[in-house]
Amino acid sequence: MITVASHQLINQTSGEFEYYTDPRIICAARLTMGGIDLDPASSAQANKIVKADRFYTERDNGLNFVWHGRIWMNHPFHRGEEVCDPVKCKKKICKERGYHCAKRIPSNKEWIDKLINDYLVGLCKQFCCITYAATSETWFRPLLDFPMLFLYPRTNYYLPDGTIKKGVTKGSIVTYGGPNIDAFEEHFKSFGKVKI
Repeated sequence: MITVASHQLINQTSGEFEYYTDPRIICAARLTMGGIDLDPASSAQANKIVKADRFYTERDNGLNFVWHGRIWMNHPFHRGEEVCDPVKCKKKICKERGYHCAKRIPSNKEWIDKLINDYLVGLCKQFCCITYAATSETWFRPLLDFPMLFLYPRTNYYLPDGTIKKGVTKGSIVTYGGPNIDAFEEHFKSFGKVKI
């Protein structure tokens, strides 16, 4: 799942989390890795396409678990936000949207750091993750050490009802970690430009 920004500012979010990856991209990830053992940021609906052996939902909070095997990740795209007290809160964002944060929302950095850490210590054997190509953002920088596919044209994501959410304002990339670099290039080259 990925949250699509409602306007040009990459760090802002619409607050919606149910945006699914094009099934053709999921298929390329599955072929590259030989399967998908875990999707740590998913739902029962999304897993009908991802077909991961295991998946964690928003309720589970996949960040609380150790990630093993071959990972597909399309995390909820968000700058992160802490719970706030409605009585004392003076945050501009709360005023603008008309409500306060009642449940902590993990940041992009937390998802990417967890993925990279579990890969580097050998728990995660391979991964493919899709994110915005937010090359100037701190959370994005660890991904630059891995092979990437720059998707073009811009990738539109699917809604739970199967329709396509058009109008994505940023480009996306798929990052790969693992030994099957030739397979990554082979299965993803038709989607854009692969950089090894």
